[in-house]
Amino acid sequence: MALNKEVFKTRALTALVFVVVMLVGLLWNEWSFLLLLLIIHFGSWFEFFKLLKKISPENYLFYSLLGLLYITLPFVLMYKMSFFWKGFEFDGYWPTVNRKIFISFFPCLILFSIWINDTMQYVVGSLIGKTPFSKISPKKTWEGTIGGAMLCIIIIGLTYTLIYKAKTLAGFNAPIPSVHYFAIAAICAIFGTLGDLLESKIKRTAGVKDSGSFMPGHGGFLDRFDSILIATPVVWLYFQIFVV
Repeated sequence: MALNKEVFKTRALTALVFVVVMLVGLLWNEWSFLLLLLIIHFGSWFEFFKLLKKISPENYLFYSLLGLLYITLPFVLMYKMSFFWKGFEFDGYWPTVNRKIFISFFPCLILFSIWINDTMQYVVGSLIGKTPFSKISPKKTWEGTIGGAMLCIIIIGLTYTLIYKAKTLAGFNAPIPSVHYFAIAAICAIFGTLGDLLESKIKRTAGVKDSGSFMPGHGGFLDRFDSILIATPVVWLYFQIFVV
């Protein structure tokens, strides 16, 4: 599949605006972080309702209960992970800045892993992708999927390892072995891809291309956050067992 430069430019521009808005919400303070999660949560619910209405008009309210597990639970766990910083140590410098930054430290780890995995899958798949990965998502290839996952693990693992060793984030010293960053990136790459396939299956069943249109070139809330919905509970479980 050849790389479409115009499509890539549109996706890149909207993704840049999206990332800026996300980072402001994540890093500004506790309330902006909570507001961001609520907007994404209810935006995802709105699109989920619309899809269910197309799939099962008579029973969509009953099936919407699945949204509590599919949508609400991941965002609750994402919010809970914002408090993991309380178990770590501060070196005593700029405690207010530290608190603002590290409220979103672990949620950002998930988000950055998902973003890098998605981007690298698209780039690698566009350049060398030939073998279809799944009938559910025809544009996804094995080359893109594997290449994106490998690059995600390498980039996230090395980046967070360097941050940890340099101790440059406002005097924060998080005693987390580097191996966990590589492991979490791998979890996000694998289960993020499964989340993408699940949402694609829901859309195909509903007979639509995108769940919404709030982001040109990227679709709706579910299109943008489908990977996070599946990856977040697994990362949270990993934290509970191996980190916290």
